[in-house]
Amino acid sequence: MTTPPTGTRTLLAWQRTGLGLIAVGALLAGRAFSAGSESLLVTAGAATLVGAAVLGVLAPLRYRELRRRWTAGEGVAAPRAALTLSLAVVLVAVTALVALALTLP
Repeated sequence: MTTPPTGTRTLLAWQRTGLGLIAVGALLAGRAFSAGSESLLVTAGAATLVGAAVLGVLAPLRYRELRRRWTAGEGVAAPRAALTLSLAVVLVAVTALVALALTLP
């Protein structure tokens, strides 16, 4: 069986999101070290952990589920998974903005 194109694109999208969250964490960590802000460093760590969870856990799980459904001829839409991921991204963004605002002079 060949890999369904939709599955590959979905996996790559989840991986890009995870890598983006990790990158946000790295940028926040750099700012935290230069500003000496512990709260920003905690935010950076949380963003990195969320990104790592998406990249290492959720992306492979979603890919396996998508392949199973594709093989069974079922629908592959997962609105709850997309909503969860979207909420995680928004939460990281809002938390990062608040933490950055607190470190401004």
